[in-house]
Amino acid sequence: MKRLPIGISDFRRVIKDNNYFVDKSLIIQELINSNAQITLLPRPRRFGKTLNLSMLRYFFENREDSEELFKDLAIYQTEEFREHLNRYPVIFLSFKDIKQRDFESSYIKLYSLIRREFMRHYKEIDVESLDFLDKLEYLNILEGKATQSSIEESLSLLSKLLSQKYNQQVVILIDEYDTPIHASYLHGYYNEFIEFIRNLLSGAFKDNDFLYRGVITGILRVSRESIFSGLNNIATYTISDTRYSNRFGFTVNETKQILADFGLSDKYEEVSDSYNGYKIGEETIFNPWSILNFIDNPKHELLPYWANTSSNELLKHLINISSLNFKKSLEAWLNGESIRTQIDSNIVFSEIEKNDKNIYSLLFFSGYLKCVNKELIEKTYHCDLTIPNKEVHYIFRNIISSWLNESFRDDRLNTLLQALIGGDVELFEELFSEFVLETLSFYDVNKKNEEAVYHAFLLGILISLNDYEVISNRESGLGRVDIILLHKEDKNRLAIIMELKKINKFREKTKEVALDKALKQIEDKKYEVEIKKRGYSNILKMGVVFDGKRVWVKPKQSVR
Repeated sequence: MKRLPIGISDFRRVIKDNNYFVDKSLIIQELINSNAQITLLPRPRRFGKTLNLSMLRYFFENREDSEELFKDLAIYQTEEFREHLNRYPVIFLSFKDIKQRDFESSYIKLYSLIRREFMRHYKEIDVESLDFLDKLEYLNILEGKATQSSIEESLSLLSKLLSQKYNQQVVILIDEYDTPIHASYLHGYYNEFIEFIRNLLSGAFKDNDFLYRGVITGILRVSRESIFSGLNNIATYTISDTRYSNRFGFTVNETKQILADFGLSDKYEEVSDSYNGYKIGEETIFNPWSILNFIDNPKHELLPYWANTSSNELLKHLINISSLNFKKSLEAWLNGESIRTQIDSNIVFSEIEKNDKNIYSLLFFSGYLKCVNKELIEKTYHCDLTIPNKEVHYIFRNIISSWLNESFRDDRLNTLLQALIGGDVELFEELFSEFVLETLSFYDVNKKNEEAVYHAFLLGILISLNDYEVISNRESGLGRVDIILLHKEDKNRLAIIMELKKINKFREKTKEVALDKALKQIEDKKYEVEIKKRGYSNILKMGVVFDGKRVWVKPKQSVR
């Protein structure tokens, strides 16, 4: 039985150590035969980007004979294998660990990466034979004395020197190019960093006569206007495109095969429910990181493996700064529904906070949402977006729960929830009122959206009730109920109906009138009928009334 290459992104090590490898080698043939000189391939994190780029490096690079590594792979049988194997000098950089909190630290770390790549090729370049300016720039980079403008032109210089040395064009591979861009956006130095990274990539790829192929991976396609301006020879294939769609992540057949190879074919349906759901082009794709970790787990537990590979800091930030409409979309997704929206593959970080469309697009291309139906309207794609699987559902729930727990300390959130499901309305009212006063700024309360804000806010709290089904805005009886809570297994537990009202000072002079009106609506609309049909008889009806950041609750319990 072969070992699983969990956390191993070096292709040679995977093959040499006899690790299990899902053959993606025909991506090499596709890139060689592509009309594009530069290819950008954005994919969600942990979908095999670094391993694929490492494979490209060992295939193209002329520093060693790599034939043995490929002899059992599909590319070995192609004409392109004999013609292009180990033919080119290769420049390889991975930006995956550049996550610093300020520009200077990011710049220093990136400079260090470039410097090490120069050192890797040091023995291949006869420094003394270089012309004066090239020699000066080369030595300044090695000695840590280069200016920022020299670093921005460094990849252009290195490709020139390597091409002249071997009389052969070079291959440039850049992995996770947008990781430092995400960090710069989160930590407030985006404009400064984007200027630097634009100049660096332009120096490497724009009008570079010494370039054979360039391949760039990342999570997002950061807007062409801001990063890849002037690069007319670049082709981008996102998760919306069919080309290269099966080259990252595991297809259905690949997933079934790896489960069969490890004696877990009977687990396919469970695995599919937890880790399936990604649609890349026309391919259904499984999350490879989660599949490998599921198999490697001695108990084969369906845990949120992908969720635990990142702090999800960007996602948390986006939820925090998003509009109320986005928060209502989040509610819909957590209830298994989809949201129709326009999708833009050009992500402009500086404009993310200006339009929900940008946040939807970012979450889609990052793998947090999937498109279940796509339509081209006036040259723009519109998608029905929903959460792809249980694992991502867990991520959204966990982020909201973590935020609420951080905001509402001393375990009061759990006490609030226990008071609610236990029917202690007085304690629930007291704690919920405190909670609103301390944390509701997250939802940006104003008089125009007050009722919707409270609805979304309360649902965010109820997410933590894992044993309960939370029903929101669903037809029940003769109307549409605000919130229903039902225990998933024990129908003897308290079932709760909540009707939310804000005080209309032109109609109801007091909170008592508003509370009675909320309870009367529950009765008049017969919201409890559907609950009783499902076998619940112990029902608590609650009117929840608010005015700004003040909250009142009034109960009425049905008799068994």
